[in-house]
Amino acid sequence: MFSQSSRTVVVVGAQWGDEGKGKLVDVLAERADWVVRYQGGANAGHTVDLGEHSFVLHQIPSGILHEGVRCAIGNGVVLDPDTLFTEIDGLVADGIDVEGRLYVSDRAHLVLPYHKLIDAESAHSQSLGTTGRGIGPAYEDKIARRGIRVVDLRHADRLRELVTRGVERANAQLIGFGSSARADADSILELLGRLADRLLPLSEDVGLMVYRAMKSGAAILLEGAQGSLLDVDHGTYPFVTSSSTTSGGAATGAGIPPTSIDAVLGVVKAYTTRVGTGPLPTEMDAQMTERLRSLGNEFGATTGRARRCGWFDAVVVRYASRINGLTDVAVTKLDVLDTLDRIAICTGYEYEEALHTEFPADITGLDRVVPRYEWLDGWQQPTRDARRLEELPAQARRYLDRVQELIETPITYVSVGTRRDQIIGL
Repeated sequence: MFSQSSRTVVVVGAQWGDEGKGKLVDVLAERADWVVRYQGGANAGHTVDLGEHSFVLHQIPSGILHEGVRCAIGNGVVLDPDTLFTEIDGLVADGIDVEGRLYVSDRAHLVLPYHKLIDAESAHSQSLGTTGRGIGPAYEDKIARRGIRVVDLRHADRLRELVTRGVERANAQLIGFGSSARADADSILELLGRLADRLLPLSEDVGLMVYRAMKSGAAILLEGAQGSLLDVDHGTYPFVTSSSTTSGGAATGAGIPPTSIDAVLGVVKAYTTRVGTGPLPTEMDAQMTERLRSLGNEFGATTGRARRCGWFDAVVVRYASRINGLTDVAVTKLDVLDTLDRIAICTGYEYEEALHTEFPADITGLDRVVPRYEWLDGWQQPTRDARRLEELPAQARRYLDRVQELIETPITYVSVGTRRDQIIGL
């Protein structure tokens, strides 16, 4: 992906998340100078399998596993400072040198204990299937202009005022929910006081740092969380996350000009999954879902929740390609399909006696569509040892060719296993 003409690359999920972005970022980070996480929070989970050890990263960019690569958490992220340091300490314990390589935007908003209480007690959050990590309430405070940013930790009086007001609002909400849970301002201030000593030395104007790095010719990788169909504007609203997961959110969330983005890599599974509620047009029956879930270990890295499984939806990915401006696609988990005798690709939706080939905004109608499938023969051969396209079975290559044709975007990477080395670059 990195070349003289493409020095700033965005990696986005082009389905409903869990596509394997962490692995692709890890692979690309070997040639990057900077990796910047631009949105989401601790609700994300990027898994990187190095063979001898596997890492699950929630807020820290996946590039941290490459020595010498600088990593930054951008202003578009809502940061849980408590779990951030749990994550840092875990990496250090596993021999990963973080010192002088990790930066946090001083404009990033904080996820505080009262955000988690609201998330846990809100029936609205539960109906949407959120992770309960306080992400939605933190973004809500941000948009309502009452959030608390990293930079606010520098001013004790202002911080106390902000926290006190936040606790008062949160407790009023909790009372409205009929909950006995309550937030406490003094305990939150005590927590922030302890964490500030470690967080403030990491805080920087990340947008400025990355901009200067770009001007010097550095290779920049912008890492997103969740997937395009969970974007607050372009996803299956209201069954979405609270941030802009698409490539447009990368510039905003990292603090760089959109004209500086040279390429956008969309990551997709060779099939489709979704966690929680919301439309999934190609969802499989219970028996097939259980089989694929077992083959692909389809359980959330953050929550452990079982993922719903469906066939590859070309309507969804073509839509994601359009709204992100995808220049390339990486297909992951091809090996999960190795034992299937037949494999389906959704090419359109039948609804009210018409065929629809573009993804609709109306989720009421989306719940009633009948997917139109194109069935291909499976290859029923292992692919996990393939390192070149020609080493894949002929039917696997045919499957990839058909997917590429339908999504109208070139496939440049194919992952055939969880390990870092199990990848084919086309």
